[in-house]
Amino acid sequence: MRRFRESLTTRGAAFLASGIVLVVAGLILGQHDLSRIGTALCALPLFAGLLGRRHDLSLEVDREATPSRVTIDEPAVIGVTISNPSANRSPVLLAEEHLDYSLGDRPRFVVPSLPSRTSTHVEYAVRAHARGAHRLGPLGVRVQDPFGLTLRHTSISSHDELLVLPRIVSLSDGRALGRGLGAEGAVPHRVALHGEDDQSIREYRDGDDLRRIHWPATARTGELMVRQEDRPAKRRAIVLLDTRGHAHGGKGPSGSLEWVVTMAASTVKHLLDSGFAVHLLTPDAGEESGVREDIELDHSLETLARVIPTEDAGIDGMLHAATAATAQGGLVVALVGALDDDSARALSSLRQPGGPGLAFIVDAPSFSRGGPQGAADAGATAAALTGAGWSVLSVTPDLGVGEAWSAIAGTRSLVSAR
Repeated sequence: MRRFRESLTTRGAAFLASGIVLVVAGLILGQHDLSRIGTALCALPLFAGLLGRRHDLSLEVDREATPSRVTIDEPAVIGVTISNPSANRSPVLLAEEHLDYSLGDRPRFVVPSLPSRTSTHVEYAVRAHARGAHRLGPLGVRVQDPFGLTLRHTSISSHDELLVLPRIVSLSDGRALGRGLGAEGAVPHRVALHGEDDQSIREYRDGDDLRRIHWPATARTGELMVRQEDRPAKRRAIVLLDTRGHAHGGKGPSGSLEWVVTMAASTVKHLLDSGFAVHLLTPDAGEESGVREDIELDHSLETLARVIPTEDAGIDGMLHAATAATAQGGLVVALVGALDDDSARALSSLRQPGGPGLAFIVDAPSFSRGGPQGAADAGATAAALTGAGWSVLSVTPDLGVGEAWSAIAGTRSLVSAR
């Protein structure tokens, strides 16, 4: 009965109320014809409700986003294919796609009556103003009886996502990046971290030494493959991203977490373009070690798109994992909030003697407009890193990503008191 009341439209409720009044009035006044009219008015919404429920709404929905990954404010077209797998014809439906609020208004459209085993296709455009994995769906559908007395609601539970990548800001070259890594254009060692081999494999060419044939690769590919052991090594760079909730201030696009995510994405892209082998480390409770490591740009950007505030314990695991990655030297870029003394010492030790270390320390109170609270902790972290030879910059809301990089990458010991 409750479900029936909820399905009544304004017109249906009016018919039912009028019928009840007429039935009661006819009984009181002794006018049986009036009661018969009232009974008919009461029966009509009931009949309409049964008529609207004779259809099986077991539809199937498939979505495809073009492109499947976009950047902030880049439009995407979502194609929705609605299929009728049942043996009966589906009714005309009013459909509404449920979206994350950041994707804009919910699109509404009419789904025509579909014969059995047929489908229809509709498209709508979205534009995301914030990074992240944004939910597409479920699809809500409504079917109305021919008299407009009842409206049946249901939801098709399938859903997909649209991945919105963080912004990438073009960064300038800095003199500090080459220090401790050999002369300009030269590299002192090969990189042999996770995902990077000391030797590469290529197809056999006429004149190659047969002793260099790589038999496992030959067996796997069916073609002669040889080892190329003189592959130039890459300079190493480790990028650390602190995602602790209390280490950041502000919310949304103007928050400090979005600032460091944008800086991390821009840094990874810039260093890869500059010939570095980049390792992005982020806390991730889903990983067995509690830390996620990405070495490719696409994977790094996807990780950064999905970054959310994490628990405080994540910073310790990330610093521990970075110890092994930085043992052989290289550039270390840290995007962190205020740290306690133990974590600050652990971070400062990651920079190897002669190697560059760049630290962007978030001034969380300035992002949350909370005044000077917490500034002493950030200042202590900056002092500890500066004393260990790091280049340190305090991050405030009025500081642009490109400006911050230009300021810190061109010197070895810069502390900003902005």
